[in-house]
Amino acid sequence: MKDSIIRDIGLADSGHKKIEWVKGYMPVLSAIEKEFIKDKPFAGRKIVMSIHLEAKTAYLAKVLKSGGAEVSITGSNPLSTQDDVAAALVEDGLHVYAWYNSTDKEYLEHLNAALDINADIVIDDGGDLVHLLHGERQALLPKVIGGCEETTTGVLRLRSREREGLLKFPMISVNDAYCKYLFDNRYGTGQSVWDGIMRTTNLIVAGKNVVVIGYGWCGKGVAMKAKGLGANVIVCEVDPIKAIEAYMDGFRVMTMDAAAPIGDMFVTVTGCSKVITGKHYKVMKNGALLANAGHFDVEVWKPELEAMSKEIKPMRRNIMGYVMEDGRTLNLLAEGRLVNLAAGDGHPAEIMDMSFALQALSAKYVNENAGKLQNKVYEVPEEIDKKVALMKLSALGIQIDVLTPEQEEYLRGWGE
Repeated sequence: MKDSIIRDIGLADSGHKKIEWVKGYMPVLSAIEKEFIKDKPFAGRKIVMSIHLEAKTAYLAKVLKSGGAEVSITGSNPLSTQDDVAAALVEDGLHVYAWYNSTDKEYLEHLNAALDINADIVIDDGGDLVHLLHGERQALLPKVIGGCEETTTGVLRLRSREREGLLKFPMISVNDAYCKYLFDNRYGTGQSVWDGIMRTTNLIVAGKNVVVIGYGWCGKGVAMKAKGLGANVIVCEVDPIKAIEAYMDGFRVMTMDAAAPIGDMFVTVTGCSKVITGKHYKVMKNGALLANAGHFDVEVWKPELEAMSKEIKPMRRNIMGYVMEDGRTLNLLAEGRLVNLAAGDGHPAEIMDMSFALQALSAKYVNENAGKLQNKVYEVPEEIDKKVALMKLSALGIQIDVLTPEQEEYLRGWGE
């Protein structure tokens, strides 16, 4: 295997500074790092990672290495890799295969190069590593004892394989842990999406009609932050229960067809494909902004957008203008990829502190239970979820009450 494939090792100093900065705001992961240095839970193990390759992810990779693992890492999106961070990890002794703005061919080459480590444990974000391991890289399957998945999109792909009886090793759904989706998906996505949009456009959000498509935990966060910025928020949903929730949270709820002509900014957060399509482009306002916060660049359907345009031109960095036949321009942010990472720095460090603590401890759980787990998708064990929450509270200087034995007995019984 090649030792590393990166853009420029000379960028490493900048990357080290970024990693040290986020480390100062990730006390839970820092505490786990101390445990790992002492106990070496991954001694003799190899771990392959495909997660957005920026500073917070880099710190997780270093923590896993501190636990005795040999770590191979690549990015999970061509536009989210930060070349200076990749260089810093190489200097820190990790195998790195990624660079910013890779072509589809290069992206696939990087994934395969990372897999060449012949890993025991897989840490995935979106499911690309697992997909390859179940396809052209099946020869590597005998050594894989299990892994963890970070995202809603990746978990959907895993559960599909499980339903069909095709999943070849156990995976932990980190995405579904309370300490992940209640904070990462809601507060992390909510803030980082608007960080990316505002940094990229330099436009005000207040007073705009913001259309949020999808009201899962990520959509809730995006809508909540938009409301806080003064936007008039419209929610589009296919789930009737989530639609009622959005209505009772104070948002207008309507179909995408109805929202298309009145929206100023559109944010897709569904994990599905073809969410905004040609019939919507036909009626959108001149200057409408289109952004995606789902994992893959299929929600804002680009083939139809391109086909309907008489001209495509760069407007600003990370904004392409698509000029329609009638002269209207629709502005697509970050090529329709994850706007919070492709046009920003991703979730705040304090949020990823919990998500990556879950990743580290779930990987440890997989290792400790090698050979005992079935080939299915598992929830994060409750004790890990609560451990991370308690560690976070401790880092924040917050104490909470504890049930007395008498109260625990009361709750276990009928009560009087």
